[in-house]
Amino acid sequence: MEEIYVNAEYFKYDNPIPSTINRKGPRSSKRSFYSGVTLSLGLLSVLLLIGLITLGVYLHDSTASLSATSSKLSSMTEERDHLKANLFAMRNNLSAVTEERDNLMANLSAMRNNLSSMTEERDHLNARLTEKTKELERLQSLSKQNKACPAGWRKLSCSCYLLSERSDSWDAARKDCRDREADLVVIDSSEEQMFLATVTKGNSWIGLNDKEQEGQWKWVDGTPLILSNWMTNEPNNVGDEDYPQWGEEDCAHDRGIRLWNDISCSASFKWICEKMP
Repeated sequence: MEEIYVNAEYFKYDNPIPSTINRKGPRSSKRSFYSGVTLSLGLLSVLLLIGLITLGVYLHDSTASLSATSSKLSSMTEERDHLKANLFAMRNNLSAVTEERDNLMANLSAMRNNLSSMTEERDHLNARLTEKTKELERLQSLSKQNKACPAGWRKLSCSCYLLSERSDSWDAARKDCRDREADLVVIDSSEEQMFLATVTKGNSWIGLNDKEQEGQWKWVDGTPLILSNWMTNEPNNVGDEDYPQWGEEDCAHDRGIRLWNDISCSASFKWICEKMP
């Protein structure tokens, strides 16, 4: 027994208890290692959590964006369908308009043909009317030539002529002719001028004047002056040597020698009336 205790004590002293520093060394290293690992894992977990949160946010945003894109795509699809429907309707309308245009063109062509036919018929009718008018005028001319003039009137071709018995102004002369359903004579041919020379031998009013516009001579029936038989230097609108007191000369008279002169309308002459039989 004593040997055991002796041995035990020897063992105790022979194997003394390590110091606190030596006893804590390996454990402290392990603890530091484990702490480092734990800290690393914690940081990794935090980073992973942050990554997951970030990924979640990203996925949420992506989902929202995808939803918006899907909604927009749906709207665009709907709009596309609407546009296709409108395009189809427009094609139908275009087809109808094209058909209507073709119908109108066909109608226009038919109207042009009808117009051409009517124009040709009109020209034919006008030609016939002209022919009939000429025939009527010829018959009327023959009829008038066969008609006798009233008593005291002289006849040439289709007209009757009367020389007044008294003298008066140009306006009074014309009124007298009108009262007889005639008018002052209108001379439109050399034959008529020669004939009038046999009707009167002195000054006589004829139906020629420039009252409306000086220098623009017209016959009483409105026709302009074409055939003229003015005396030399006439018309001159400067008065007559025989009648200087009468001033402006707006009326014409035949001097009885197949020549005309302009003189004041207030002058007093005989006159020649003309009318149809």
